[in-house]
Amino acid sequence: MSILIVGGGSIGQRHAKNLRSLGEEVAIVDVNPDRKPDFLSIDSAGAAKQFAIAFICSPSRFHVEQAIQCAEQGLHLFVEKPLSHDTKGLRQLLKLVQLRQLVTMVGSNWKFYPSFQKMKELLEGGAIGKILSARCQFGQYLPDWHPWEDYRKGYSANKKLGGGILLDSHEFDYLPWLLGERVKSVFCVAAKVSKLEIDVEDVAEAVLIFDTGAIGEIHVDYIQRVYQRNFEFFGSEGTIRWDIREKQVVVLRKDHELELYPMIESYDVNTMYIEEARHFLDCVRSGKKTVTPIETGAKTLSLICAAKESSRRGKMVNV
Repeated sequence: MSILIVGGGSIGQRHAKNLRSLGEEVAIVDVNPDRKPDFLSIDSAGAAKQFAIAFICSPSRFHVEQAIQCAEQGLHLFVEKPLSHDTKGLRQLLKLVQLRQLVTMVGSNWKFYPSFQKMKELLEGGAIGKILSARCQFGQYLPDWHPWEDYRKGYSANKKLGGGILLDSHEFDYLPWLLGERVKSVFCVAAKVSKLEIDVEDVAEAVLIFDTGAIGEIHVDYIQRVYQRNFEFFGSEGTIRWDIREKQVVVLRKDHELELYPMIESYDVNTMYIEEARHFLDCVRSGKKTVTPIETGAKTLSLICAAKESSRRGKMVNV
């Protein structure tokens, strides 16, 4: 299948490399000629070649507009997270996707990471009973994300490009996915507290109330000098925890031996991106729904927007 990648930055280049390794034909669109793209616009690419799939890898504020443009040409859609920086245009995109019967996916690479899959399996299997609460954390110093470029020029640092740690976070997608539950309401505090030269929030704390009554906590930031990513789940019968540095899932239950599910030492992190792409391509070929269809991405975006509203208003907001 011919695949058009819209956006030739870091994630766009990663997808291009991985898709080519899977034997797919790829072309890149980017308005920045310094990145040496194959085409400078979606229209010029479409006029030159017939594509079947589009990967939208541009700054988030352009996602919906570009996804609509590609969907109108009948292209199946992979949109990097977040689906957008706000909800404008989402209804039109969702209707178009349904009308054209397109297979869609929003980027969610950690769902293909072995430890995340193990946590999902344990939680669904009732390993620690009824889930009562959970918490997760992601933090990394923004200038270290892409040390080869000026962080101040990246989309993460700029409000006009759809930046900010709330929109940059995977966790608002992964925590509900791991629990298999819907978020009912959210309370959030978000602010810029560092000396980073950015015009968006660099720290956020959110409390999520799920339909079941379970309470979740999410901490995300751009300021930690040592990369952190972890999850903890507290159930009626025990606890599950995972930390990127421990490289294993741990299950603790009273009067039971500690259960450890370690990662393979030689695991290459890029493997989860390859498996993500393989999953999407398989769904395009079979017509099946992906693990994170655009409807799910829209719900995650609504949750993030509710968190932003909560921070502005200083009160709990229903989702």
